[in-house]
Amino acid sequence: MVTHNKIGAAFLALLAVMGLMSCFVKIDHWYFLLVILIWFLLAVVGSAFIGSNYHVRAYCNNPNETQNHIAITFDDGPNEMTIPILDLLKKHQVQATFFCIGKNIEKHPEILKRIVNEGHLVGNHSYSHSHFFDFYRKDEVLKELKKTNELIEKVTGKKVCFFRPPYGVTNPSIRRALAIFPLKVIGWNIRSLDAVIKNEKIVLKRIVKRIVPGGIVLLHDTSQNTVAVLEKILNTLNKKKYQVVSLEQLLNLKAYED
Repeated sequence: MVTHNKIGAAFLALLAVMGLMSCFVKIDHWYFLLVILIWFLLAVVGSAFIGSNYHVRAYCNNPNETQNHIAITFDDGPNEMTIPILDLLKKHQVQATFFCIGKNIEKHPEILKRIVNEGHLVGNHSYSHSHFFDFYRKDEVLKELKKTNELIEKVTGKKVCFFRPPYGVTNPSIRRALAIFPLKVIGWNIRSLDAVIKNEKIVLKRIVKRIVPGGIVLLHDTSQNTVAVLEKILNTLNKKKYQVVSLEQLLNLKAYED
């Protein structure tokens, strides 16, 4: 049972008990409103943080990993900046996972082919990555998931099983869409904020202090800033005796259908 169901059942039970008690003891209606408000706030926070598993089960790391293994993931490509990132990964002989946006696949199918041909994994990151994606209804979410999967399969021949929601936000619409089109939701536990912070030293420091066995790093293959930081990350991981492995190996999950 996901957190959403557990919390919902708990608050409904609390409201039921309060309603029963109000038959014998006067309970101000503001207390009922307070309980509902707390319930709402928990839903907002749970939806915003993918690791909460509030609406769906998300794989954000492998807490049982005992070896110095870690996975690196990239969001929002493919685009021109994916190329130097692929060059660096090839130089360091590292496998990564790229969560791709459908409309970007249409613009750069050759880059997506290169990603797969060089042994990296690919996942679904919606078709539009719209700022309004969190407000889409189930049918709209489902359409985006299917369209992006179809694009990836057309270009690479791969039927992907991994999905990372835009902005890492989950909601009831995504939960309902995934019940029909089951993809495994992949999160992270090491957020670089490289798409927001332009200072390379700060981004590197954020990542390095969060490095733990079984961790998943979130980066974006969309800027020169990330390219500059990536080599420093890989060098640091090497010094700390960490091995970058694929999400399949780290999570023991299949990235593609057989």
